[in-house]
Amino acid sequence: MSEVFEGYERQYCELSANLSKKCTAATAVDGEQKKQRIAEVKAGLDDADTLLRKMDLEARSLQPSVKAALLAKLREYKTDLNNLKSQVKRITSPVANHAARDELLEPGMAETLTTSNDQRGRLLMTTERLNQSTDRVKESRRTLLETEELGVSILQDLHQQRQSLLHAHNTIHGVDGNISKSKMVLTEMTRRMNRNKWIVGSIIGVLALAIMLILYLKLTR
Repeated sequence: MSEVFEGYERQYCELSANLSKKCTAATAVDGEQKKQRIAEVKAGLDDADTLLRKMDLEARSLQPSVKAALLAKLREYKTDLNNLKSQVKRITSPVANHAARDELLEPGMAETLTTSNDQRGRLLMTTERLNQSTDRVKESRRTLLETEELGVSILQDLHQQRQSLLHAHNTIHGVDGNISKSKMVLTEMTRRMNRNKWIVGSIIGVLALAIMLILYLKLTR
C-alpha cells in the first residue's frame, strides 16, 4: 500500500472523528458559540474534501490490484463525509426554540449519529490494522535485507578463502616444480659422476698395465 495514501487516510480519520464531536457539541449550544462551532466544522469539511481528493489521485496512480482496494475504501470515506455534511445541514437549519433543537436528538437522529460514529470507529480500527500490517511488512523487509547483506558477506568471505586456497595451491605447485627440477639436476650430476668414475678407472687400469709392461720388459733384458 502507498505510504502517501496511508498518511492521508490517518489525517482523514482523525479529522472525521473530531468533526463528529464538534457536530454533536454544536447541537447543545446557541448563538455565537453555535455559529463559531459550525464555522469550524465547515472549515474541517473543506479540509476533509481536500484530503479525499488527494487520496483519490494517489489511489488512481497505483497499480490496478492495489487501486481497486483503495478506491473501495475511499467510497466508504466519501459516504462518511456525506453523512457529516448532512448532519451539519440539519444543525444549521432554522429552529424556533429548544424543542426544534431537541428534534435533532430524537431517536432517529440519535440512531443516525450512533451509526455514523460506529462506522467511523470501524474505519479507525481498519486503518490501525492496516498500519500494523504495514509495520510488519516493513519489519520483514528489513529482516530480509539484513539476511541478504549477511549472505553477501558470507559469499565474499568464501571468495576470499577460495582465492587463498588457489594461491596456496599455486605455491605448492611451484614448489613441486622446483623439486622436480632439483631431482633432474641431481640425477644428471650422479650420471656424470658415474661416467667420470669409469673414465678414471679406465685410465688407472691402462696406466697400471703400462707400468707392468715396462717392468716386465726391463726384467727380461
